[in-house]
Amino acid sequence: MIRLLCLLLIVLCGPVVSRAEQPALEAMDWPAVEAAARGGTVRFFMFGGWAHTNKWVDEYVAAELKTRYGIALQRVPMDAAAFMNKLLAEHAAGKQDGSIDLLWINGENFKNAKEAGLLYGPVAQRLPNFQQYVDPEAAAMDFGTPTEGYEVPYGRAQFVFEYDSARTPEPPRTFAALARWVQENPGQFTYPQPPDFTGSAFIRQAFYALTGGHEQYLRPFDRELFDSKAPALWTYLQDMKPSLWQGGKTYPKDSAGLDTLFARGEVAFSMSYHPSHAQSQILAGTYPPTVRTFIMDDGSLFNTHFTAIPANSPNKAAAMVAANFLLSPEAQLSKFDPANWGDSPAIDLARLDEATRARFLAVDLGPATLPPDALAANGVPEIPAAWLEALEKGWSNNVLR
Repeated sequence: MIRLLCLLLIVLCGPVVSRAEQPALEAMDWPAVEAAARGGTVRFFMFGGWAHTNKWVDEYVAAELKTRYGIALQRVPMDAAAFMNKLLAEHAAGKQDGSIDLLWINGENFKNAKEAGLLYGPVAQRLPNFQQYVDPEAAAMDFGTPTEGYEVPYGRAQFVFEYDSARTPEPPRTFAALARWVQENPGQFTYPQPPDFTGSAFIRQAFYALTGGHEQYLRPFDRELFDSKAPALWTYLQDMKPSLWQGGKTYPKDSAGLDTLFARGEVAFSMSYHPSHAQSQILAGTYPPTVRTFIMDDGSLFNTHFTAIPANSPNKAAAMVAANFLLSPEAQLSKFDPANWGDSPAIDLARLDEATRARFLAVDLGPATLPPDALAANGVPEIPAAWLEALEKGWSNNVLR
């Protein structure tokens, strides 16, 4: 229903007309942009399910933006599907001064927003920290969609499973072994309900593993290929369903819900798109110190997540300054520390001076975090967003019902 509304609005509405002051902003050099941003407010719409991430934004980012640039940051917790529909509704109404200034976004939501003309840009190449610290090739694509400067790198992610080594000393390390483990341990496993991004990533990884790998899907969506391959995934998940937590009658709403079940001992595994998430939870006292992470031998998804500025933001200069600050070595280093968030840096460490690079390398990621070489060994890329959308719809039709 959400996507149907989005598609109808995209079809019925033309692009938002640029505000009169946009050409002036686009002609400014960076010091002028910073001057125009001073005194502004940035309403940052982002997933709000992680307390440690919320705290980092509210306390560190907000304080730094206020001190350095005189910008007030207001974090607005909202799932991506909800803020996408908010953007589309404002677009349909022709609202020139929107209610969102900065988005935490990637994947199918970026694709849909870009295609609908909802984003301001190109902007990334105008940001000094993008120019200095980002490998443009690494930020050129987002789930198969060219970014073309319409979103700004924020962090990097890779999918891991979390388990308590005191409870489950030998976790299953392939999807075939996972199916056997679930059958032998009924009620001890579940996953977030797609289209939650973590639940969607779980079924996407299983899709790769059960159908011959990701390479065949690194191209525009092919309905015939999808229809021939996807039934293996539906059968796998249907067979698993009766042995899931709550007998598969319900699923956690999101990854935060799954984390809670895991922390309570109701299930034996959680999962995250952030390799240091478990260590952050240990430091927060939410997980026991015996929690560790692992990745499947079948592969582990990795991607980049981004920020973007809506086309109808009335505070574009302030949003640009905020996005640029989030890319700074100082912010990326703070974000990398599991005591704050544990999100991997979006900047290229090779572009840093030696002293700054040494500070990143000295960050203690903790015993629950896999080393970078272990993650890289089994890393697999995301496929174009149209495949993701088909998988989420197919899961709803073939597994949920």
